Amino acid sequence: MLRRTGIIGTLIGLFALLLWAPAAVAAPAAPAASSCGVLAPGASAAAQSAIAAACAQVDAGTWYTWGGGHGAQPGATYGQVDPTDPASEHDPERLGFDCSGLVRYAYAQAAGSDILNGDASQQYYTTRAAARFTAAQGLAPLLPGDLLAYGDSADLHHIAIYLGAGKMVEAKQSGTRLMVSDVRLSPDYFGAVRVNTGAVTGHVFRTWGTGVWTKTAPSVSAGRVYAFPGPTSVRVECQKHAELVTSDGYTNDAWSYLPDYKAWVTNIYIQGPAWLDGVPTCS
Repeated sequence: MLRRTGIIGTLIGLFALLLWAPAAVAAPAAPAASSCGVLAPGASAAAQSAIAAACAQVDAGTWYTWGGGHGAQPGATYGQVDPTDPASEHDPERLGFDCSGLVRYAYAQAAGSDILNGDASQQYYTTRAAARFTAAQGLAPLLPGDLLAYGDSADLHHIAIYLGAGKMVEAKQSGTRLMVSDVRLSPDYFGAVRVNTGAVTGHVFRTWGTGVWTKTAPSVSAGRVYAFPGPTSVRVECQKHAELVTSDGYTNDAWSYLPDYKAWVTNIYIQGPAWLDGVPTCS
């Protein structure tokens, strides 16, 4: 009996120690690493800065807003209701960006100036293109910071920033926050452009008028490529005498080749003399 009592007493003592022992404090969970960042080598310092700026907005939980980011200065703005998208009903209440507003902000932060103001088409066709890539080339030649465009030559409706490793950061659609997504290499993918944040190279002029179409050849009957919605800065590679055109009270046979559009435009709609100063003749 004494032995049993001793064993029971020992068990009771051990149980009491367990009850009074301080509970082990679990170590705090490490914060989840952001999936947004430079995911491949080769990006320029400016491209890395643009990605950092965009990713900071992702990490902050910033909303997509239709028309957001197109204020007087780069940065988040309250959006608008998109008549075609019921999910945009709360966009006027939210500070955020649409796709081109985010690209504008990111590269303004990187360059220190507002170098990509405009919509997706204007950003893709920028005179600041350092390189361009077709959809057929896929992702192999791309570097983090390149801009991925979606749509067709006449209407690019979406643009995003490539991160590397098949990922992109984007302002996708109303009702969602800025996000990291898998690159969509669908038939809607148009191609990519690498942004030069330094000095603009080549012969740069400005168009005038609205709805001015560029053409596949220097002829008014040639296929349409892209219509300038308003006065637009364009890079001219060369010019040549071709079809005589009369429009808006002017007559001219000079046409300019625009390498960023792979298209031609009559010199009537380029500000300057009928034959542009300093621009070589196309071979």
